[in-house]
Amino acid sequence: MLKNLAVAIALSVGMFASLHAEEPKKIAFVDTGNTGRSVSAEALSNVLIGKMGAHIAVISRAVDMDPFDVHPEANAAKLLKDRGIDISGHLAAQITANDVRHADVLLTMTEKHKARLIEAFPDAKAKAFTLAEYATGTTADVPDAWGKPMEVYVAMIAQLDSYLPLALKKSLTIPAK
Repeated sequence: MLKNLAVAIALSVGMFASLHAEEPKKIAFVDTGNTGRSVSAEALSNVLIGKMGAHIAVISRAVDMDPFDVHPEANAAKLLKDRGIDISGHLAAQITANDVRHADVLLTMTEKHKARLIEAFPDAKAKAFTLAEYATGTTADVPDAWGKPMEVYVAMIAQLDSYLPLALKKSLTIPAK
């Protein structure tokens, strides 16, 4: 009887561990310099992921990072700060082959970003989409707000707000690796 109980406990522990051993779905948001759109998408997604209680990990990267411009754009940072989201510690990062290999899906802000990503990393083709394409099946870019007035940033954040919940929900349907 004691032996059967020990076996049952061992099986239960093993099943519990396997439920939590699965890796999170991994999403990389990609734009030009990783100082505005993609870092905003990452930050907003982290809030949504917390609310959803989802097992998703997100990062943001650049396809053409400027090593002299690595801090978040002030207008994007302000809009996010108004929501209680602090991106002041973010530093831009260039996408790498390792990022591409580990990501389940690569979501770019524009068709041009997608093309540059696939050109640099042909293995990315099957999992690279624009954010709009992945979220809604439509063709639409999230325009660059860099250097533009605050209202352009407001529109950019609104666009992210509309696409991100759909994209995150869809990412949960990606088969486990």
